[in-house]
Amino acid sequence: MVPEDSFYGRMGAVSRVLFRDDDQSCMYCEDNGRPSWPPSLMSGILLLQFHDNVSDQEAVERLCYDLRWKVALDLPLDFQPPHPSSLSVYRGRTLEHGQERYAFNRLLQVGREAGFLCDRVTLLIDTTPQRGAGAVQNTYTLIRKGIRKVLKAAGYDVRAKRRGMGANLAAYLDSDEKAAIDWGNPTARLAQLKVLVRDAGSVLELASGQVDEEEVRTAAWLLTKILGDDVATEEEGDPKLRQGVAEDRTVSMTDPQMRHGRKSASQRFDGHKVHVAVEPASELLLAVEPMPGNAGDGRELLHVVQTVQEEQSVIVERVIADGAYGSGDNRAACMDRGIDLVSPLATPSGPRVHKSEFEIDVAAKRAICPQGEEATMCKTERDAQGRSVLQFTFDRKGCERCALFDRCVHSKTEGRSLGTHYHEHLLQAARQRQATPEFRQVYKGRAAVERKIAHLIDHGLRQARYIGKAKRRLQAQWTGAAINLAQLFRLFVGDMNRMRQALAMVT
Repeated sequence: MVPEDSFYGRMGAVSRVLFRDDDQSCMYCEDNGRPSWPPSLMSGILLLQFHDNVSDQEAVERLCYDLRWKVALDLPLDFQPPHPSSLSVYRGRTLEHGQERYAFNRLLQVGREAGFLCDRVTLLIDTTPQRGAGAVQNTYTLIRKGIRKVLKAAGYDVRAKRRGMGANLAAYLDSDEKAAIDWGNPTARLAQLKVLVRDAGSVLELASGQVDEEEVRTAAWLLTKILGDDVATEEEGDPKLRQGVAEDRTVSMTDPQMRHGRKSASQRFDGHKVHVAVEPASELLLAVEPMPGNAGDGRELLHVVQTVQEEQSVIVERVIADGAYGSGDNRAACMDRGIDLVSPLATPSGPRVHKSEFEIDVAAKRAICPQGEEATMCKTERDAQGRSVLQFTFDRKGCERCALFDRCVHSKTEGRSLGTHYHEHLLQAARQRQATPEFRQVYKGRAAVERKIAHLIDHGLRQARYIGKAKRRLQAQWTGAAINLAQLFRLFVGDMNRMRQALAMVT
């Protein structure tokens, strides 16, 4: 009743060799404790769970009544499944023993064994937003829950709440409810903020004697960070909400690693990002790595490349990515490693005369504008990393005579000015390259990573299931493994005998 050419039918055809018990024997004690469920079976259940994007409870129910799962795992109709908590225990074991990449790496090794992956690869790279598992909370809630978290970490509970603390602090252990004030009244809100900041200071002082304990130190640091991110001080010394959003602002006490993030100017999210790397010829995922939600896409380019090279034992010779990755620093780092970075620079748009329209010679310290005028001043300055860069300034009177003045100059006292990047020569070469037909042909292949991201989202990666980077990496790796297994079925063109042989060769 389950089609042989379906994902479940094909998985059933290789289920006996898909995973091996010996591969994860390090996670178990052989001569003590109750007999465990075979890790090969638990791996198969976990892979199906992420493929179908279901909870632990739903996974166990599908083991009972879903014929597709019984076929995929080669189980009898009267199979008695494990308790849902067994899946949680198994995931905990994989994290404890560093086995969260087990299925992902094993299936890629099968791809190598079958010749679908070469020793030297090209990577298509992009990121996708991931909603966090915690609730987004306002400043008042963050401080209130932060106080409660520090008190509990310091060993205070409801029964011992009076020990060394006043009634105002004990109230945070009695109830986690917000204060009963008129939240529509700005004066009442400011008064409540003053109370919360005062109590937070008292709690931090109370816990200062236990800073050697990691849990207390972590909770106190988080509360201190929230106060620094969200609270400022008025001239009179009273606290007030800080204007603007801190760059690394904590948005949830439930999941402290969540951040406000943006994939674009119009697309904001609260949570994390996931880096995705695809090999274009086979369309196999080579990396699915979590990253901070507020980090720029290109910031972790080298980390992803290094992860692929170390985990998959391949050499990355080319990276194709969108403009977010094409910074001068990334281009220099890739060039030093022998990697060809194919990434476009921003195309000038709007009426303003773009820097790319100027002729800049860094070696000669000369800059010529589109109308042929040369900069009259060149200064050496320092960038954010303390490196030497050039700053060119054009004569104001000469600029005023130019027909492009209104679109080019925005200063009210000086002529047009423009600065260079430390790797300006690499940026200039990249801009020239992207105008060629060869660049456009190569870059066209980047669309495959968008397709793979869509597959990951279809299988649940848009929403984080767990709290903590290690658990989110586990979710990403096993979701990626499910996608790769489906891709391997396509690459083997339904030849399950050949796939079984490849699986048997991988240890």
